[in-house]
Amino acid sequence: MCAARVPKIAVAPRGARSYLADAVQAGGGELVGIEEANGLVWTSHEDPGALVEVLREHPEIAWIQLPWAGIEPYRDLLDPGRLWTCAKGVYADPVAEHALALLLAGLRGLVSYARASHWSSGQGTNLYDARITILGGGGITESLLPLLAPFRAEVTVLRRRPRPMDGAARVVGIDELHDVLPGAAGVVLALPALPDTIGIIGADELALMEPHAWLVNVARGVHVDTEALVAALQAGTIGGAALDVTDPEPLPDDHPLWRLPNVVITPHTANTQEMAEPLLSARVTENVRRFAAGEPLSGVVDPALGY
Repeated sequence: MCAARVPKIAVAPRGARSYLADAVQAGGGELVGIEEANGLVWTSHEDPGALVEVLREHPEIAWIQLPWAGIEPYRDLLDPGRLWTCAKGVYADPVAEHALALLLAGLRGLVSYARASHWSSGQGTNLYDARITILGGGGITESLLPLLAPFRAEVTVLRRRPRPMDGAARVVGIDELHDVLPGAAGVVLALPALPDTIGIIGADELALMEPHAWLVNVARGVHVDTEALVAALQAGTIGGAALDVTDPEPLPDDHPLWRLPNVVITPHTANTQEMAEPLLSARVTENVRRFAAGEPLSGVVDPALGY
């Protein structure tokens, strides 16, 4: 693929995330209509049909930038003849910060204390020197590991292709999940939603966790069998669950998870819109600059892997 000296970039659909038009121009791109574009910044997270139509009508578009790290709605569209990028890694810092907050809130009993209306007995588990298991070895985990370092936590990371990571005591394959759940005070989910990771935490996995352990999910709700999680929480099989994502999502008002005392739920706000705007803008600006210069882009999606 030959990059244009001044790339012609369209931002669509119009009206959504209009701030990205400024990001394109900041990267040296010429903002154009779709009919003139050789690059496309797609701003909708849930409209694959519209993108299919755009690409069918404009085969000259060589590069597509997607707006979020998770690309589930668009996975079936990944044409290896085009260059696809997403926002993976862009939101890692705020999501990692949120994961740490949820983990501490659970382990130190803040979930129960926040709901208390009277003086109660002490509870809580130290994060210091605790064993923590993280599923996923991407940007969120890379940001979370240095946050855990001051607590001297012994961290095991599970990832599809194991390789050493700074701050992790060990990195193992995802097939070793059942070996590293026992003994962990916290289990953090920070992995992409793929066919083989849907339901990766079910009844069998919850049964292997410690009675005081907290499950923290800042990835996707479908990673967890919700029915099995409710049963484990009600039975005291695990200490609790801190969830930024759920299945279903949004979680219905009458769902039993809302009523359990050992659960804290945040409404998919580990990365808010206010946090996202400058981060996504910086990624788009940098990728437009790289596209113009013929340099490798950030956040490239592998069509074969689907992320």
